[in-house]
Amino acid sequence: QVQLAESGGGLVQPGGSLRLSCAASGSIFGRYGMGWYRQAPMKERELVATIDSGYTTTYADFVKGRFFISRDNAKNSVYLQMSSLKPEDTAVYYCRFRGEWPYNYDYWGQGTQVTVSS
Repeated sequence: QVQLAESGGGLVQPGGSLRLSCAASGSIFGRYGMGWYRQAPMKERELVATIDSGYTTTYADFVKGRFFISRDNAKNSVYLQMSSLKPEDTAVYYCRFRGEWPYNYDYWGQGTQVTVSS
């Protein structure tokens, strides 16, 4: 059974930085993409950034130039470096590991709270 565990969330002032980490326990087979999503109160969960097995990245427009996603396959981990944080970045951040064809698994973490406030 694969489990994902996020860490690194917390309270930060506007303009500050945080680094989120997500590590998988258990065995993961094949190629997989990793991603970060977030959900603010009363809003739908939305994509923040993804990185596939070839290290190609995508970012939501609202984080381009401020957030940076990276991965460490040896540690089965994905990271999200967040800078220039804004109050509207406040949300629960979730990591996701998703198998790439022909692997169709889809794992989610429990989430970590990020609060941007003065």
